[in-house]
Amino acid sequence: MRSVRLALAAVMGAILSPAQAAERHALAGPLCSALAETVEASAAGRGGGRSGPLFVASYRPGPSETELPPPLRQSAFTYDNALAAIALIACGDLHRARRIGDALVAALERDRTFHDGRVRNAYRAGPVEEGALALPGWWDAEKKIWAEDPYQDGTATGNVAWAALALLNLDGAIPEAGYRIGARRMLAWITANATDRRDPAGFSGGVDGFDPSQTALRWKSTEHNLDVHAVAAWLHRLEGKPENARTAALAADFLRAVFDADRGMFRLGTTPEGAFQGTEHVALDTQLWPLLGVAGAPAAWTRALDFAERRLGVPGGFDFNEDRDGLWIEGTAQAALTLRASGQQDDAKRLLDGLMGQISPSGFLFASSVERLTTGIAIGPASVGADFFYFRRPHLGATAWGVLAATGRNPFTGKVVE
Repeated sequence: MRSVRLALAAVMGAILSPAQAAERHALAGPLCSALAETVEASAAGRGGGRSGPLFVASYRPGPSETELPPPLRQSAFTYDNALAAIALIACGDLHRARRIGDALVAALERDRTFHDGRVRNAYRAGPVEEGALALPGWWDAEKKIWAEDPYQDGTATGNVAWAALALLNLDGAIPEAGYRIGARRMLAWITANATDRRDPAGFSGGVDGFDPSQTALRWKSTEHNLDVHAVAAWLHRLEGKPENARTAALAADFLRAVFDADRGMFRLGTTPEGAFQGTEHVALDTQLWPLLGVAGAPAAWTRALDFAERRLGVPGGFDFNEDRDGLWIEGTAQAALTLRASGQQDDAKRLLDGLMGQISPSGFLFASSVERLTTGIAIGPASVGADFFYFRRPHLGATAWGVLAATGRNPFTGKVVE
């Protein structure tokens, strides 16, 4: 890939209006069809119809599996579904995008315990029924209990922000539908519950665990702060409220603090104690998202894409982390979109061409090119090590990012990149 030390920030200013379409890569066609088909299939259960709100399951069994592990069989992760709604907008499929958006609004309004503007990390896949929204779970035959997952029941700051981004993308397409109200409530929950003034000030991780007493996550994530910045900046552009400008600025200041100018890379964030995370462990999305989500970003940040190529590049694209043990499909699509935004169309096309070979028989993109892809990240505070992995399973989130990269839609702004 060519060097990206050209001023990406300047390139990011050259954004097309939503009415202007970027060149669509051939990947968009099959992936848009797969998203449409999965929304229709998800509507079939629990009395679903052709128009009501629903959540889509995040994963399907991989080539070596007959079924998913119990904690994943009913799980529709909020992040994946927010991405799917934005991708469906990029596909021109507003009706199906609204079904997921309406489910996110229902989640905001009809939680079984909390009524303060939060959304959970996951919901039960399928049509949304009357009453409190169902969370994922499974019958534990050995313990003879209905089991739930503490991470899925929790609320990560970044996931709330992604749900708000989905609603803002819908608001951009259908302003009269009222989705912006939900985005405002979600951002208000973040500012009320995750603002952390410890140096470097920013937004902490959210809460983890079971109702009603959940554990506050004291670490701060670079990725989460980028998400919060994007939501607050978008709302400020629309409404001009000073509180949103302050929120956007606080998150952007955190991003500046965690950028290591000597190495040209973004740290993961801070520890629970407030210390900077080291530079020996990095993640791909942390390097890419600030280049897409911050208007007028410092020109030095463009070095993060070069850094990602050197430290995370693998044949066909990128790994999640620096061990280079396989291709992370979702992240490679993110890199393709970032390259498109930087004007590197040929490099982006090569990545997208390669992703054509990662479409599963279901029509979704696989999550990874290998049976188990490491991330070096722990799922929750009870984890004793790096226990978050991506497996070679068809993945809703990867598929949605593939659509965004193939259509050139920036989920952080609702605009199409040149």
